[in-house]
Parts: sequence; structure tokens; C-alpha cells
Amino acid sequence: MSADGTASLESATPATPLGVEIVADPGAEWDAFADGHPEATLFHRAAWQRAVRRTFGYEPRHVVVRRGGRVAGILPLFVVPTLPWGRALVSAPQAVYGGPIADGSDSLDALVRGAREMAERLGARYVEFRNSTPLPDLPGKDLYVTFRKPILPTADENMAAIHRNQRRSIRIAMKNELAWEVGREELLNPFFDLYSQSVRNLGTPVFPRRLFQNLLEAFGTDCRILVVRREGRPAAAVMTFFYRDEVLPYYGGARREDFRFAVNDFMYWSLLCYGMEQGYKVFDFGRSKRESGSYDFKRHWGFEPTPLHYQYQLVRQRSLPDLSPRNRHFSFAIEMWKRTPLWLSRRIGPALVRYFP
Repeated sequence: MSADGTASLESATPATPLGVEIVADPGAEWDAFADGHPEATLFHRAAWQRAVRRTFGYEPRHVVVRRGGRVAGILPLFVVPTLPWGRALVSAPQAVYGGPIADGSDSLDALVRGAREMAERLGARYVEFRNSTPLPDLPGKDLYVTFRKPILPTADENMAAIHRNQRRSIRIAMKNELAWEVGREELLNPFFDLYSQSVRNLGTPVFPRRLFQNLLEAFGTDCRILVVRREGRPAAAVMTFFYRDEVLPYYGGARREDFRFAVNDFMYWSLLCYGMEQGYKVFDFGRSKRESGSYDFKRHWGFEPTPLHYQYQLVRQRSLPDLSPRNRHFSFAIEMWKRTPLWLSRRIGPALVRYFP
């Protein structure tokens, strides 16, 4: 164990001056490398790792590669419990992006090998990498895509870039006397109320309220909440991250009885205009499963899908894991969850969601 609390593994390759370390609490060096790497996302930042660890209690096993003492690659990695038993290594849990980023192919290989060695020592079932760019020679899934698009300089240009039927929905919403505001902790209660109702209605376990509190604390003003009100009452809300020049709406929800007022359309349009006014250049509409309702919704906004590469190192498990709601083994549980009283879903959802990272 080194003086800074990191544990050393074997060198990545005897012929190269690479060292591999396991870090529990990434710090300034980690963030400096992430901020300078073109493929890094906000989910690579130390703030995300700390918020996830504090909320879910996952054991951190982050991998750092050093070349001549300087950081040459990072891999956010947590030990997570799996159903019905066992554990896995995931990069990064509760995130849509993650995976290793490095300054070269040798340091990238060292990160991937370090993850594999870790999984074998821990007896993990598999390692999961959530990559934007595929890693060579690893099996993966073609289930998810992401939607990203430049934010244009004016509202008129952004409106014109949206498909005609969706423009009509936005304009209808703008006639419904809806109002919006952006804030932080002062909007957490209405946001969580709307979010928890929405995910329960979809049959998904509810994240604990403390996750959103932890994210607000960890990211500071890079994490904000937009709330839409109809007749003064919260109707829709979204928690959004602002990283580099990008806007990423990540958690959201709307009151079902307000759908007819197009509150979701108004919410995302307001957020896009807010990002434009604040000088952001890219709107990241986030991950969707292929051919799902959210997939169609985002395409109607003029966004085109880009494949995400979720890849695996199978260690003790022989087949790719499937925690997707499309898994037929979950269909009965999903339908039952939709009927769960809201108060109960908020009580037991946080205990279940740890197993669906």
C-alpha cells in the first residue's frame, strides 16, 4: 500500500514504464486528466464517483494507469451486487457513459487488463464497460443509443431544426400559460415528487432522494433543476448537468394529468433555450433503448441516434447479463410495481435499485 492510500497491481506490461493503481477516492489528478481528455464525460469526474458511493454504498475500485509517475489513463469502477447473488464490476454504475479513457493504446490496454485482474481476484461474475467508443475484442450489446445535437445560436434556428409535428406540440405547450424556473436545492422537493411518480408509473424502482441531494452537493452549480409550473403548481421537472459546453438533462418527470398540456415538450424546449442563452453548444438528450417511446420522442426532436457500446469481460458468468426491462423475467415485476402505492415505492425502491446499476 502506498503512502496516499492506493494499492499497486503488477505493471501493465514488462516492456513499458506503466504502473497500475487502485484508488478509492479520486482527487485532483484524476479530474485534471478527465478534464483534459476529449472522450471524458461528467460520469468520469470524481464528483460522480463520490455521489454514487455516498448514496449506494458501492465499493470503489477505480483504476489509474501512470506513465513515469503521471496519470496516463483512468477507469471509474465499482463493485456492485448482482441478482440473484454474487457481484460484478461496473464502469460506471447509474451512469449512461463511463469506461476507460487513456492517452494511448498501451495505457488503455493496461486499464482493461487491470479491471480483468481485479474481477478475477474478487471472484466477480463480469466487468461491464459503458463506452462511447468500442473496445477491441470484447462482447457487447446493441441495445442503447444516445442522442446529441448542436445548440444553434437562436431560438428560431433551434425551432426550425425540430420536426414539424414536434414543433406543433411545443407551440401548443407555449399557449398553455406554462412557466419555468431554474434553481437548485430549493426545487428539490417538487422535482423529487414528480420524478418518483413518473418512474413508478413506468414500473421502475425509485432512486433515493439523497442521491439527488448528493449530486447537487457534489457538482455545485454544474447541476441544476428546471421546474415547469401550470397555474402555479409543479407539472414537470428535470435535473440537468452542465459539463464543458454541454447540457445533459438526466433525471426527469411530469405529472400524468398534465401530459395533455404538453408539459414535457415545454420543459425540454425551455431547457434548450436556457442552455443557448447561457452559451452552451451541445444538447445531450441522453440514452434510450432502441425502438422505445423515448427513442421515438427524441427522434421527433430532430436528434439522430448514435450507438453506445456496452461491453463485457465475462469472468465467472458465461452469458451477457440482461437487466433490461425488456427481459421477460422482469415483465411481471414491472407490471406489479406500476400498481404499487407511491409512498411504498419511495420506501422500498431505493433498496431494490442498488441491484440495477
